[in-house]
Amino acid sequence: MKYRSNRIRPETVINEQIDPAWRSFLQTPPFPEYTSGHSVVSASVATLLTKLSGGGFAYTDTTEVEFGVPKRSFKSFKHAASEAAISRLYGGIHFRDAIENGMRQGENIGNYAISKLNVQ
Repeated sequence: MKYRSNRIRPETVINEQIDPAWRSFLQTPPFPEYTSGHSVVSASVATLLTKLSGGGFAYTDTTEVEFGVPKRSFKSFKHAASEAAISRLYGGIHFRDAIENGMRQGENIGNYAISKLNVQ
């Protein structure tokens, strides 16, 4: 999908139209913007994990505490996936439609994997 669209990233638009000196805190990947890979992967894994866990699985992530990032609590895998996806908008990496369509694409992939694995 990415190499069929070849869309520029928000950072390019911001630099050309708003502020040439603006830089994202996140590194801008060297490939097309559409769709958001983080959104696709996060949503597909969240869909599969939700099916496997029976849903309603709340958890707290402490993997980054040692690096000074506070622990994060999530109501569900989908909640965590949505947050991972929207972070790409805040970082100037993706436009909203790339995120939203990526989330839908990821859900479809997760459901496809569930159907192929015959997960009940």
